[in-house]
Amino acid sequence: MAKSSPVKKAWRSLTWLGVIVVALVGILVGGVLLGGATWMPKLGLDLEGGTEIILAPQLEHGKTVSKDELSQAVSIIRQRVDASGVSEAQVSTQGDRNVVVSIPGPLDDATRQRIQASSKMELRPVLLTEASSTSSVGDNGSSATPAPTPTPTQSLSSTPTSVPTNGSDLAWITPALKAKYDAFNCAKDASGVTSSADPKKPLVTCDDAGQFKYILGPVEVDGSTISNASAGLMTSQSGVTTGEWAVNVSFAGKGKTNFAKVSKRLYAFTQADTSGTDPRARFAFVIDGKVLEAPTMNGAITDGNAQISGSFTETSAKTLANQLKFGALPVSFKVQSQNTISATLGSSQLETGLLAGLIGLALVVIYTLFQYRLLGFVTITSLVGAAVLTYLIIAILSWRIDYRLSLAGVAGLIVAIGFTADSFIVYFERIRDELREGRGLESAVEAGWKRAKRTIYASKATNLLAAVVLYVLAVGNVQGFAFTLGVTTVIDVLVVILFTHPTLQLLAQTKFFASGHKLSGLDPDALGALYRGAAQFRAPAIGVKASAVASSSREAAKRQTIAERKAELASANSGGSDRTNDGKDS
Repeated sequence: MAKSSPVKKAWRSLTWLGVIVVALVGILVGGVLLGGATWMPKLGLDLEGGTEIILAPQLEHGKTVSKDELSQAVSIIRQRVDASGVSEAQVSTQGDRNVVVSIPGPLDDATRQRIQASSKMELRPVLLTEASSTSSVGDNGSSATPAPTPTPTQSLSSTPTSVPTNGSDLAWITPALKAKYDAFNCAKDASGVTSSADPKKPLVTCDDAGQFKYILGPVEVDGSTISNASAGLMTSQSGVTTGEWAVNVSFAGKGKTNFAKVSKRLYAFTQADTSGTDPRARFAFVIDGKVLEAPTMNGAITDGNAQISGSFTETSAKTLANQLKFGALPVSFKVQSQNTISATLGSSQLETGLLAGLIGLALVVIYTLFQYRLLGFVTITSLVGAAVLTYLIIAILSWRIDYRLSLAGVAGLIVAIGFTADSFIVYFERIRDELREGRGLESAVEAGWKRAKRTIYASKATNLLAAVVLYVLAVGNVQGFAFTLGVTTVIDVLVVILFTHPTLQLLAQTKFFASGHKLSGLDPDALGALYRGAAQFRAPAIGVKASAVASSSREAAKRQTIAERKAELASANSGGSDRTNDGKDS
């Protein structure tokens, strides 16, 4: 005999759930064996401890940092630290000048570089350099070609003949500045250059690697005007990917206007210099006084969207994009000290949190078994399935995006137990309502699902929206709680669709549940299934106990609508009037 359509759908859903579980297990096993993942999720700062870094501002003598600048610095450093994932790092101020960064676990090199490079960004025109980078700047989406390597320094007049008219004017280079440039040693002198240099004056500095030195003009575009930066593969004019990595940079507000003005001037140098050796065609992105990148201008950019291309790899392009996007601090900072810190809460609090979760789970199990008899085991197995998926996903997220499970995250998991059980209760009650209306179990499962899923989807959408809003607006542990709540909400919906409903479809085919056994939790008599709707009741079968009939009648009466009660009352009054009239006639 061929399986019915609900049974086929049920097995198909369970198969998909199995495929998802196997895929997640495979990813985690592969990560453990080959990619540095661990079987246990990483713990947060409050449960594991980590590294504390104190950043001190680099200021000229007599200057101070304002509260607004310090607050802005804390916000930007937090973005830089969290750029790799949900690590729940803590960034705060110390006194009225220092910034304290606390990171869970050991400090990796990538995070260290993001913190140490978290300085003020400036964009300055290049006046003089000993070599040229192989990168260039063009419009987003254009195919920009690398600039050729120029000859060493061009000849310069020893004395400026006029007052500088723009940032690229060679009149900025005085004899004293030229002498400083000639004597400047990247290995020794570059460490003393910071973003505290006067933005209205030229700057002698080196690139980030210490290979090339530059004379740069005054600041013409502030790094804070960079609205976005991202890495991606370049495409040709026909839309075909070239396979070369580039960095797309977007300017906003005043930066868009200033960059358009500068790009026109620099592009004129590019057009005039056919040999490609004029350094004035280049523009330097400067962080902490050092040149991060100095590409050649390959076009006049008036829409604020530029593309930096050259000999980038995927890693170097993404690193540069992060530095441009999160590098615009109001002041420069240096690492004053770095210490290892212990867990603020420790393992005892984690054990307490897990114990609270187990108690909550036990209460849910007891309630479901008491309320739904053996049907409650569907809730228990669904919770086990949700727990397996949650564990696998959190472990993978810990590996891939440095997700850290803090005590707030544990609280999110505990709250998720109640939310998940709520979905099952809504579904079970819908099925019971259908049984009370006289449907068979198989029909009640399908009809109950159609009614329940709308309620479940609406409820979970509300939970997910709350989690997203909380994640966007909050920071630290609260953000971790919101992230965990959002993940478990999605898992809840997945389990209800791919496990709970299919399981009930299959159980509806069994004799034990379909016959309404008293221990099944779906006994029609116990649920008041004698009630047929429209104020109609079936006559009890011969041999049915009066107590059972009375119990079913009371349950049925509770399920009547207002219209049905009025109809029943009108019918009773009409019957009484007829009897009175009959008595008078006789």
